[in-house]
Amino acid sequence: MGWLFRPARPAGPLVRGLRRLADPRFYLKSVIVLGLGGLVLVPTVADLVNAGMKTVASAQGDCRILRVVDGDTLSLICPEDGMVSARLLGFDTPEKFAPKCLAEFIAAEKAAWALRTLIQKADRLSLKRQGTDPYGRMLVRLELDGVDVARAMIRAGHGRQYGGGLRGTWC
Repeated sequence: MGWLFRPARPAGPLVRGLRRLADPRFYLKSVIVLGLGGLVLVPTVADLVNAGMKTVASAQGDCRILRVVDGDTLSLICPEDGMVSARLLGFDTPEKFAPKCLAEFIAAEKAAWALRTLIQKADRLSLKRQGTDPYGRMLVRLELDGVDVARAMIRAGHGRQYGGGLRGTWC
């Protein structure tokens, strides 16, 4: 009768693995990890492709676009200045890092991808520096194949005209 009341053996690796696969939390965690990876990894790879292939002509020398921060901000590396953040002039896009609602975040992602695509498709890129903003970012006009990027982004519906001052909501 002693064999009936013996303590159970601990579960082996196969049983533990099967239990994990049966747990819905495993799938939820997987989706979250893949989603976050997609939000970080995919844009980073796209930006690295642009950085390796695209130079931007400026009066101070050729710069490289390291990263599209959001639809109207870039990270550049320039010979004289090193790595700098650059705010594109003439338009405003939704905020990616401090969105006021989910719709603004989604629109910001779309705007950032639209800018990446425009940069990738362009043969000639040039920028004109026009000072710095209160946050220390370089203010620039970016032209892609002779077309102001502000006009292209506004025309595509990813931004709106902006010359400073109060900005409207995207929610």
